[in-house]
Amino acid sequence: MPGQVELGKVFTSLWNGRDAFAAAARVEGKVYRALEQRQTLAFEVDGKVYFIKRHKGVTLAEIAKNLIQLRLPVVSAKNEMVALKCLHDLGIRVPVIAAYGKRGWQPSQLESFLVTEDVGPHVTLEDYCRDWICNPPSFRHKLDLLGKVARISRIMHGAGICHRDFYICHFLLMDDGELTLIDLHRALKKNRLATRWIIKDLAGLRFSSMDIGLNKRDLLRFARMYRGLPLRKVLAEEAGFWQAVEKRAQKLYKNP
Repeated sequence: MPGQVELGKVFTSLWNGRDAFAAAARVEGKVYRALEQRQTLAFEVDGKVYFIKRHKGVTLAEIAKNLIQLRLPVVSAKNEMVALKCLHDLGIRVPVIAAYGKRGWQPSQLESFLVTEDVGPHVTLEDYCRDWICNPPSFRHKLDLLGKVARISRIMHGAGICHRDFYICHFLLMDDGELTLIDLHRALKKNRLATRWIIKDLAGLRFSSMDIGLNKRDLLRFARMYRGLPLRKVLAEEAGFWQAVEKRAQKLYKNP
């Protein structure tokens, strides 16, 4: 069962002649998440930090549980690999893939891994904006960040990708002022996203930013920048859409 394996230069050399899946399984480092079906940990190779996500098989019972809860189950690292490649090609900063592997067909027998390079020094937008209510940023700076988040959202959804964990904690503000998008393990890639998936993502974004002091005008600015259209046109043609986003966000806020 050879499966699919893609190794960058570092891991082609490091795992030369070895079973990549066995090598990935033996990687040790600092554990960030340890679930029954998925592990995430950081490790070093020649002084450089990498992150590995290892996925094990998913039982039919777990798949059924997710479907009953109206959640699409994550059965391998493929979703994240596809999303990272697509977003990178579109000019959105995401972690760089260093190695990937997937083998098996039955959900209970699937085995996969994804290795990405460390993105470097950063702060999450959640932490960066945490005290904005007490210490608001300059208007120009706030507008700049709104525009960057709106651009990433627009390009991602336009490419048929739904993040499914679209919160400000998954935007990293880098030292150069640009944003990196992370944690795409639940991402979906469709030829064309249904509106419900877009509403879900934008509602998550709105929900996670409710306590940082954004006002109604900021939300209108975001809607305008997200659509790339004059605000008057957005309000005239999409009032129902943005009301649905706000309604879902408020529901999340009351029942997270």
